Amino acid sequence: MIILRPSLPRKVMGWGLLVLGVLGLVLPFLQGFLFLALGVFVLRDQHIWAARRWGWVADRWPQHVGRVEEMEAGLGRRVAGAAERVRRLFGRA
Repeated sequence: MIILRPSLPRKVMGWGLLVLGVLGLVLPFLQGFLFLALGVFVLRDQHIWAARRWGWVADRWPQHVGRVEEMEAGLGRRVAGAAERVRRLFGRA
């Protein structure tokens, strides 16, 4: 089951990465496949088609997908911790 969590900043960043990926397929100094994969990764919670493509990537490279998802979860925990520290810092003032 695919659970969508719409977020405007994620959509903007994901579509931007997809545009860079398409440009990277034409321009020699950009890594097109890398930007396309990152764009699909960012959009996987935003659109059903991206979730399906990410499922294909997960079937093809399961060990790498697991590591990428762990890194995203770790980054989310760090950002949440930093936001909490900023709230505590300014909440006492």
